[in-house]
Amino acid sequence: MKHVAALIAFLAAAAPALAASFEEAAALYEDKDYKSARQIAEALAQRGDARAMAMLGAVYQGGRGVPADLNKAAEWYRKAAEKGHTASQFTLASMYLGGSLGAADPEEGEIWLRKAADGGHAEAQVTMGLLASGAYGKAPEWQSALAWFRKAAERGNAEGQYNLGLLYLDGRGVEKNRIAAAKWFVKAASQGHTDAALDYGVLVFRGEGVEKDEKIGAQWMLVAARRGNPVAQNRVARLYAFGRGVAADPVEALKWNLLAAKGGRPDAELDTLLAKLTAGQKAEAEARAAAFKPKPEKTGG
Repeated sequence: MKHVAALIAFLAAAAPALAASFEEAAALYEDKDYKSARQIAEALAQRGDARAMAMLGAVYQGGRGVPADLNKAAEWYRKAAEKGHTASQFTLASMYLGGSLGAADPEEGEIWLRKAADGGHAEAQVTMGLLASGAYGKAPEWQSALAWFRKAAERGNAEGQYNLGLLYLDGRGVEKNRIAAAKWFVKAASQGHTDAALDYGVLVFRGEGVEKDEKIGAQWMLVAARRGNPVAQNRVARLYAFGRGVAADPVEALKWNLLAAKGGRPDAELDTLLAKLTAGQKAEAEARAAAFKPKPEKTGG
């Protein structure tokens, strides 16, 4: 993006009326010209631009063109947060909650987290739901968790949709409702949420809250297994071993069983059953497992 750098150089030398904009700083930042982006952002921040303040926070947090300095990053995030920049409020909250500035400070973190959540920041709403679910040693307040997860879910956030589905599935803060659980699981799963794909697949396979279809249920479980979920890999191994929802395939069963065990989900029953395979079948399964590369999880919202 040499033309962008040339444009910024021209604007920097031009009259004040042609001062560089935040959009130009963002373009330079995206192009990894952090020094030029920072120079523009500093000038904009001095004039009160919250977006520029947030960019400076990201620059110092990530050590982009400058030595990483979390305290300086927090100072800029706070300036932006005080001007109502919800993403900065959320980032600042995460820094306090996670203890990246020293000892964790849940009270200060929750203050900024609530501001971001009230401002419509979906990730902050999910985190508020997690806090209400008992994170950071808080006593669970399930109805509050339900309300926050619903806010995020209705904004299209996959994590919020999944967590809302879990509350319906377990009957926490609301009456158990597998139909509602399936509704929210499939929304999250359709955005690429791995755990939601597994849980929705199980519901479809069993016909709980949704029409029973073992083939479709197996396909959703395969989606989760291919993304590296060891629980899903164990379930898929069993599907191939017993021919449920998929054609029986002992080699594929052993492949998934090996991957599940590697991920911390061993299965003694399957180990015994699959021990009967021939040496050639075992070698093929091991080769498939060794070649396996999980697909990246893609979550929207």
